[in-house]
Amino acid sequence: MAHLDDLISTDILGYLKAQEDKSFLRFITCGSVDDGKSTLIGRLLYDSKLIYEDQLASIEKDSKKSGTQGDKIDLALLVDGLAAEREQGITIDVAYRFFSTDKRKFIVADTPGHVQYTRNMATGASTADVAVLLIDARYGVQEQTRRHAFIVSLLGVKHVVVAINKMDLNDFDQSIYNDIEVDFREFSKDLGFTDITCIPMSALDGDNVTIRSKNSDWYKGPTLLEYLEEVNVDAATLDAPFRLPVQWVNRPNLDFRGFSGTVASGTIEVGDEIIVIPSGKRSTVKEIVTYDGNKDIAREDMAITLTLNDEIDISRGDIICKKDNPAEQADQFQAHMLWMSENELYPGRQYLLKTGNKTVPASILKLKHRIDINDFSEVAVNTLALNEVGVATLSLSAPIAFDAYNDNRNTGSFILIDRQTNATVGVGMLDFALRRASNVVWQDLDVNKAVRAEQKNQKPALLWFTGLSGSGKSTIANLVEKRLLDLGRHTYTLDGDNVRHGLNRDLNFSKADRVENIRRIGEVSRLMVDAGLITMASFISPYRAERQMARDLLENGEFIEIFVNTPLEVAEARDVKGLYAKARAGEIKNFTGIDSEYQAPQNPEITVNTVEMSADDAAEMIVSYLKDKGFLAGYDA
Repeated sequence: MAHLDDLISTDILGYLKAQEDKSFLRFITCGSVDDGKSTLIGRLLYDSKLIYEDQLASIEKDSKKSGTQGDKIDLALLVDGLAAEREQGITIDVAYRFFSTDKRKFIVADTPGHVQYTRNMATGASTADVAVLLIDARYGVQEQTRRHAFIVSLLGVKHVVVAINKMDLNDFDQSIYNDIEVDFREFSKDLGFTDITCIPMSALDGDNVTIRSKNSDWYKGPTLLEYLEEVNVDAATLDAPFRLPVQWVNRPNLDFRGFSGTVASGTIEVGDEIIVIPSGKRSTVKEIVTYDGNKDIAREDMAITLTLNDEIDISRGDIICKKDNPAEQADQFQAHMLWMSENELYPGRQYLLKTGNKTVPASILKLKHRIDINDFSEVAVNTLALNEVGVATLSLSAPIAFDAYNDNRNTGSFILIDRQTNATVGVGMLDFALRRASNVVWQDLDVNKAVRAEQKNQKPALLWFTGLSGSGKSTIANLVEKRLLDLGRHTYTLDGDNVRHGLNRDLNFSKADRVENIRRIGEVSRLMVDAGLITMASFISPYRAERQMARDLLENGEFIEIFVNTPLEVAEARDVKGLYAKARAGEIKNFTGIDSEYQAPQNPEITVNTVEMSADDAAEMIVSYLKDKGFLAGYDA
């Protein structure tokens, strides 16, 4: 490495100590496509003399092969590590690089500018202290500039450098710089940034990156590196309330029991009184254990293990706080969300919500609005598409400890995970708890499901009939109910068409309303099963996620999925209601099997092939299944 420090040769321990004591800054480069983000980071690394000689030789060679700067070294190749990035001359993934100067250590995240990779940009911004937002001086503030500025503000980044790049292509014209600065400040005035510093530069030639440029004598502010070395980002987080999300209960032997995690905010000292959320148990700190020995005090970002003076129950998912400033806990929230999936968000669909140390099932109760990133207006919508930002209300299956995101980025953030694919589909920032959630509790009743089922001499269940329109779901469900009625069983049938005359008359057949339709039916079905009834639900229910949501509302074994497997051509040939003909003619939109998909069950309890089996035989097979599984106590065939 070209960089040398005199201490390395004269006092290696002193050198290591000096490196350890340096402050630490995370920052992100973002902006529109081809604004020069990767080149800027390459310039920082190059001018900081933190490039190995063999690495520099490799970059020089690759510059001739896939570089974009002619005979010059293409510094962007230092961070564009993927083959696809080098071939296309773009950034796709987030590239993290470490470098240091005499004053500070840095981790920089180089993020992509293309719209389809906005989720990658958000990942980089989620841990950044400073955002370096690049703007091509030839084009000024672009839509992607606005999008990235809004996202970094949403993710809590308070310090922004507006790097007005490629000024060399405009002869460092001060009027161009002034116009862009005015445009950006006007656009971002309501984004809540603590400070905005605009710098004219050429990342390719190094003007105002690490060395002040003679080409911009009119500019009197800091270079980029000067700004990064001096900006103060520590005060707010150190003054924040102490939070230790428990990741692991450390019990190597009978004589030691500690609680491990990374300090999310604030400081803690030996002897401090603590409270555990959600249990409310209290104790005092006995020891602060770290990898290099015990400490008297710990601060944000330190990985520690706390031992306490009292034996209290603490588990992964709990948060340890100082006694006088505990975190809140709730199970319903309002949150800002950035949607990161090509499959749209639909209210009512269930996901997994993951915070730093806890994962719980969750659903979107209501999508209040989408935010237009051009003017920050609120747009009424039913769904969120890829890269869109909205405000929603969420309901969780269990309370979590949290802080509002504006107060604590670590304990106020979450991701949403698709239950079917385990893919991360959204990232969110908790705004506040819905107070109603903490005031409404489940009322225990003396007459419960078990008592009602015993009275009816049966085991309650939900028979969920799913299949295409015209497959025979309602016909078979009706025959099953008649057969059970003849046997003296207590039943009820919920039919897709019937509920749309009352309970769901306000819903249409869009994907969002289909999800809400099944969410409501799932909740009603749960009440029916709680009443001790054997309930038939006959709905197309085209999406696996919603059928899984209905299953999750019930106890294990109570949900019986019945796939009425009728091929599309057979169902269309029947077309009793003439619906397929209208759908083919374009008179009915969002019709399952024609212009809206049907996701067949993967592991149903019962499959009915109506091509090979009559409706009566199918009904008898289902009743026999109920008998064999013990749902019909006292049944004597």
